[in-house]
Amino acid sequence: MEAEALPVIAGLGLARDDPPAIPPPAPALSWSGTVKGTAAGSENHTLAVTVVCPGKCRKHGVDNIGTVPAAVTAYLAVQALTPDLIISAGTAGGFSARGALVGDVFLATGFANHDRRIPLETFDAYGVWATDAHPAPRLAASAGLKSGVVTTGNSLDATDADLLAMAANGAAVKEMEAAGAVWAAHLFDTPMLALKSVTDIVDGDRPAAEEFLANLSTATTALHVSWVCGYGERRELSPLEKRAPLVSHSTHTHTLSLVSQDKLALALGFIAGKKLDEL
Repeated sequence: MEAEALPVIAGLGLARDDPPAIPPPAPALSWSGTVKGTAAGSENHTLAVTVVCPGKCRKHGVDNIGTVPAAVTAYLAVQALTPDLIISAGTAGGFSARGALVGDVFLATGFANHDRRIPLETFDAYGVWATDAHPAPRLAASAGLKSGVVTTGNSLDATDADLLAMAANGAAVKEMEAAGAVWAAHLFDTPMLALKSVTDIVDGDRPAAEEFLANLSTATTALHVSWVCGYGERRELSPLEKRAPLVSHSTHTHTLSLVSQDKLALALGFIAGKKLDEL
């Protein structure tokens, strides 16, 4: 959502793109700027960043959320901006069975769908569409991130069938966009990471909406960013020093805590000047 992406836009000092990075009729808006490297040896490097909001639904007037807008916006962003790397960053429900606590930030090890049930030979695996995230162990260590599989569905709640599928996926966190984005990234052979901040516990005792509202009221910043994308020339394992979109999108819930914003800044600073195999 645009209003909830504005804190990260302001925090990174980004300016509104005119014209936007993704042209009409797509409703996406974008902001661009640079982030300085923070890791040892990369202090003189910069990472160009663009925030892209998918905009409003023309029919209902609400922010576009879910896997369809995620896939379409990711596809158009990759097509227009030729990324080296996409990082899907945002909020999610976490699983206590996988060690998740509210406020934790997870780095994805893989992606899967949990609500695409197609009980036909060979189509069952297609429905889940499980795939690995780009490995980034140094990033996890540097930013103090937990790690696990990100599972995606198009509903805020979860049915019993969804819960069984999420368990089969080995999910650490549950959200609404990453699997759509990674499908689009895969079409272009573009690697993708994900950073997901836990705002409620899926296998806990409290209803997701109730826990979300409690965390929303105590959040110190409204940060609603789903896709942080590093873009540069399409060079194999190239330093990310040129154009680098950060794509904002609605997610499972509606805020990230201040610690999550710090993790995002740490991650971007760490990536600046790095090669993909150095993450």
